[in-house]
Amino acid sequence: MKILVDADACPVISQIEAVAKGYGIEVILLCDTAHIFNSEYCSVKTVGQGADAVDFALVNMCQKGDVAVTQDYGVAAMVLGKGGYCIHQSGKVFSDDNIGGLLMDRHLAKKARLSGKAHNSKCRKRTKADDRNFKEEFEKLILHIINE
Repeated sequence: MKILVDADACPVISQIEAVAKGYGIEVILLCDTAHIFNSEYCSVKTVGQGADAVDFALVNMCQKGDVAVTQDYGVAAMVLGKGGYCIHQSGKVFSDDNIGGLLMDRHLAKKARLSGKAHNSKCRKRTKADDRNFKEEFEKLILHIINE
């Protein structure tokens, strides 16, 4: 098992690193050339710039049993399709049971935006509680995989 992180704009890298270190799991941070990451524990893989460059690199590297951290539902669906596990930076674990509905919600939201009928809502600021929740859910997922 390895952990693959869509690291561009990922606010939970330190939490991922802390949990992975505790279990001795390899972590690869994937980012495009517009971002620079340094880590004493994680490997960093920089891919070319482009709208989906990091997404495609992550999916191509993913193997059965790997864990991906991403906020992209499409990437999550492809990781699940390869037999991997996937978690959102909020701590929501993606599964075969919920990914279809999430993809449909994304599609409907895009249609509403394109039609001009959607209102733009401001995203709330991330809190320390959000970070703690992610870490707890991430560690639960790792333990679940280890104990399978």
